[in-house]
Amino acid sequence: MTEIKKIGMDIELPDEVAAGKYSNLAIISHSVSEFVLDFAAVLPGMSKARVNSRIILTPEHAKRLLMSLQDNVTRYESNVGKIEIGKPEPSPSDPHFGGKLGEA
Repeated sequence: MTEIKKIGMDIELPDEVAAGKYSNLAIISHSVSEFVLDFAAVLPGMSKARVNSRIILTPEHAKRLLMSLQDNVTRYESNVGKIEIGKPEPSPSDPHFGGKLGEA
């Protein structure tokens, strides 16, 4: 288990969480009292994406996350270069979703 000490607080990072989970799809929903972030991976040849992580935040923490992500993207781009966003990834409802390489 890894311990992280950054903001004057001990944070434990269990080994089974430290490896992380791959996600290329985030679904965000909200109610009056919370934001729900579902993370999934959409992979070629698979007609279904399975949510592998769900994070539930208060609106205040959702806004703090937004600001922190913006700050980190800005710092990343100043060090590495601008992140280019190309055409969006196909969704499972796209008729070409799951096609083979080179198929249109």
